[in-house]
Amino acid sequence: MDQPNVLVVLSDQQRPDSCGVFGQRLPVTPRLDALAADGVAFEETFTVQPVCGPARAAIQTGLYPTTTSCWRNGIALPPGTETLADRMNALGYQTGYIGKWHLASNRGRNLPADRPEIRFERKPVPPERRGGYRDVWVAADALEHTSGAYRGHVYDESGRQVDLHGFRVDALTDIAIERLDRFDEKRPFFMFVSFLEPHHQNDRFRTIGPKGWATRFRDFDRPGDLPRWRGDWRWSYAAYLACCASIDANLGRLLDHLERRGRLDDTLVVFTSDHGSHFRTRNLEYKRSPHDASIRVPLVIAGPGFRGGERRHDFATNLDLLPTIVSAAGGEDPGLDGRDLRTEAGVPDEVFVQISESQIGRAIRTPTHTYAAKAPARNPFAGHLRPSADRYVGTHLYDNERDPHQLRNLIDAPDAAEVRERLTRRLAERIEQVEGTRPTVT
Repeated sequence: MDQPNVLVVLSDQQRPDSCGVFGQRLPVTPRLDALAADGVAFEETFTVQPVCGPARAAIQTGLYPTTTSCWRNGIALPPGTETLADRMNALGYQTGYIGKWHLASNRGRNLPADRPEIRFERKPVPPERRGGYRDVWVAADALEHTSGAYRGHVYDESGRQVDLHGFRVDALTDIAIERLDRFDEKRPFFMFVSFLEPHHQNDRFRTIGPKGWATRFRDFDRPGDLPRWRGDWRWSYAAYLACCASIDANLGRLLDHLERRGRLDDTLVVFTSDHGSHFRTRNLEYKRSPHDASIRVPLVIAGPGFRGGERRHDFATNLDLLPTIVSAAGGEDPGLDGRDLRTEAGVPDEVFVQISESQIGRAIRTPTHTYAAKAPARNPFAGHLRPSADRYVGTHLYDNERDPHQLRNLIDAPDAAEVRERLTRRLAERIEQVEGTRPTVT
């Protein structure tokens, strides 16, 4: 087969340091670590929007969230936008999606004119709102609304309810394995498996792992960015690692199944997450901030074109997944906001990040510094109401070389004035390049 199969496994709210390949001491991710040893681990990977829906829109379209107007949760993919699945369909692939979607519903205020309010959080997603995934679909638009850690359901290709049995990650993997066997082995497949874990369960406000697994990881090392007495990591981090371990075990189940079917060698495997988590230490949420804990994500790619146990240190983002996968499948690089990761050509000097909901924020992450600014607003919900602003005020400046855990904010430090002024100008330039208008940044 000239075209490789493609399997993407996406976790939700997973930090890189939960993975052995990215520094975790405990045996949380042995299967991912082994995959990285044969493939390529990307050490410097970031999301361009640290919240679920916008990050997923970036993955599925290869475009910044403000370009698609999917700048906050609750805004569906725009009608007519060519997606990753559309491009793979055009290349002759069978396409399938399992798990959490988060891109079908329109809700809340200030919706784009082409997206009137309509909600699918608790009902089947119709075919025209599935982002081009045609052959396999067993998913829910808001998996956290249709299921808990040990109960619930998703919906299949015909809109019928499919009950989940056992721990949610196990149940979704059972479905994924069964659906993999439905693909015609004479044609390549593109399967996207999207887990909710290790995201906290919204109605319980805590992370729920497989029963009994948290005890395996209670001897965890506290990540250096987490303050000793702030946030909720003290009672949730072991369960968080347990969820990551479950995802890893189920990644292993998927790989083992493909190997038994003789398809693994011809399959490109991508493992990543939509955003990270700071465990409510930087604001009252878990992400939606410019800190590495929010924006840094794991990325391992293995298979045709990605072999040899290489560790890459060039910047990568979730915008790069679409051009990488499409190019690996034999298509042309579509020339969107990301780049083809098969080479180090076109490596950016910094990562530009858009932040919504907690604020109307923008940030740039360079190899040496992080600079962030937000729109001044008296309304605490302004970040849910507008995608952008005409004025931003600097809020964060970190020296990532001297302060890798981002514990000292230098935004008002006199000795950081020069770098602050330089990054302020650069942020304004990047906003103009991506969004089309140049705001005032001070």
